[in-house]
Amino acid sequence: MAKTALGRGLGALLGGSQPATKPPPAPAEPAPAPVADALERVERVPLTRIRPCPLQPRKDFSEDALRELADSIKERGIVQPLIVRSRAEGFELIAGERRWRAAQMLGLTEAPVIVREADDRAVLELALIENLQRENLNPIEEAHGYAQLIEQFQLKQEEAAAKVGKSRAVVANALRLLRLAPEIQAYVRDGRLSVGHAKVILGLTRAEEQKLAAVRIIKQSLNVRQTENLVAHLQKRGAAPAGVKSAALPLTKDSHVADLERKLHERLGTRVDLRYRQGKGALQIHFYNDDDLERVLEIMGVRLD
Repeated sequence: MAKTALGRGLGALLGGSQPATKPPPAPAEPAPAPVADALERVERVPLTRIRPCPLQPRKDFSEDALRELADSIKERGIVQPLIVRSRAEGFELIAGERRWRAAQMLGLTEAPVIVREADDRAVLELALIENLQRENLNPIEEAHGYAQLIEQFQLKQEEAAAKVGKSRAVVANALRLLRLAPEIQAYVRDGRLSVGHAKVILGLTRAEEQKLAAVRIIKQSLNVRQTENLVAHLQKRGAAPAGVKSAALPLTKDSHVADLERKLHERLGTRVDLRYRQGKGALQIHFYNDDDLERVLEIMGVRLD
C-alpha cells in the first residue's frame, strides 16, 4: 500500500499535476552573538587597547552596514559588550568586530567588554559560529574558515562540522569552492556568481575553462540550469568559442523534473540528470574524481568498506 501511494505521489508530481502547496515556514529569528554570563563582569576599555583577531574568518565589512550600525550605536549605545581576551599589548577581539569598527567610526574612546580566557582553537570556533549563525560570511570566507579550522587544528571534516553545528555535507560542499580559480572565487565573494553556479563550474577541471564559463554566465545572465548545459557542452567539446550563445543549449525538460533535479543538485553538490516518463526513467549523478565520488556516497549514506 505504501509503495502504491508513493508511486501515485511521484507520478502526480513529475507528470505535471499541481501538488498541494504548503505555507512557507516563518523566517527564523537571527541567532544572537555570544552574550555575557550572569557572573561575568563587564568593564569599559579604551578602543585603542583593542585589536582585531587574525583568526577572524570574516575579511569583508560593508561600509553601508557599518554606518547603519554606527547610527544605532549613536542612538542607543553599545548594548552588547565585546568579547575579548587579554594580550600583553592590551586585548584581542573574540567577538564583536563590527561593533568595534562602528564605534571607531563614531569617534568613541571606549567600549564595554567581557574578558574571557580562550586558546586559538576556541577563538576560531567562536568567531566562525558567531558569523555563521548571523549569516555574515560570504561563501568564500565560510569555506576558508572551515579550511583554517581543519588545517590549523588537524581536524577531520566531521569534527569541524560538529564544532560549528553544521552537517559534514555542508562543510564538504563549502570546501569544494576553494578548488575554483582565484578569479572565480572573487566572483562568488562579491555575489556576481551564486554558489549554485560555482558548484556547476567545478565540473570543469581546467582553470581556463572555468574562467570562460564564468564570463559567459555573467555576461549572458545564465541561470543554474543553463549553466549545467553550458558546462556539459564544454566537457564534451572542449572550450566553446566566445560567440556561441546560450540559445544553442535549449531547455526542454518538464518544469517538475527540472525542479527535482535542482533539489538533488543542491543536496548532493553535483550535477544530476533525471529522465522520467510514465513512472519509469533513470537518475544519473555526476562525479569528477574519487574524492568527489566518496563525498556523494557519504551524503547518500553509502560507505566504502
